[in-house]
Amino acid sequence: MADTEKTFVAIKPDGVQRGLVGEIIGRFEKRGLKLVGLKLLKVPQEMAEKHYGEHKGKPFFEGLVSFITSGPIVAMVWEGKGAIALTRTIIGSTNPAQAAPGTIRGDLALDIGRNVVHASDGPESAPREIGIFFNNNEVIGCWSRNIDPWVVEQPLTCASK
Repeated sequence: MADTEKTFVAIKPDGVQRGLVGEIIGRFEKRGLKLVGLKLLKVPQEMAEKHYGEHKGKPFFEGLVSFITSGPIVAMVWEGKGAIALTRTIIGSTNPAQAAPGTIRGDLALDIGRNVVHASDGPESAPREIGIFFNNNEVIGCWSRNIDPWVVEQPLTCASK
C-alpha cells in the first residue's frame, strides 16, 4: 500500500500523570493504526530542545521545554494508511476548547498548555520526530496483524515493503 505512513505520537506528562495512557493507545488501535514503536521515558533537556527546535526564540519555547521534561512521557510510532492526517484527526485541535467531541483533546483536555498528547503535523515532521525519540532498531520495520485485511482493503505485506 503506497500511502502507508509512520507518525510520531507522545502522551505528554499530563496524560501520563492522569492515567490516560491506556485510553489514548486504545483510541489509535480501535481506529486501525498499528503500533510499531513504544517507550516510556523522561525527556532530557537537549532532546526537548531539539524536538521543539522550530519554536526556539518564541515566547512559549521555554514553557514547552519545561513542561515536556517535567515528568515521563509515552513516545510512540504508529503506522497505517494516511497515518499522519488520521492521527491529527484522532487527537483534535491543539486548543482543547476548539477540539471536537470524540477527539482525544476534545474529550480529555481543557487547557492548551495541558492538552495531553502531541502528534507529528506533517510528512516532514514525522520522520524527524521519530528520529529524535527512537533509534532504527526500536521501531518494528514490518510485522503483519491478522486483522489487517479487515482494517484496509489492501494491507501492506512484508514481502511488498
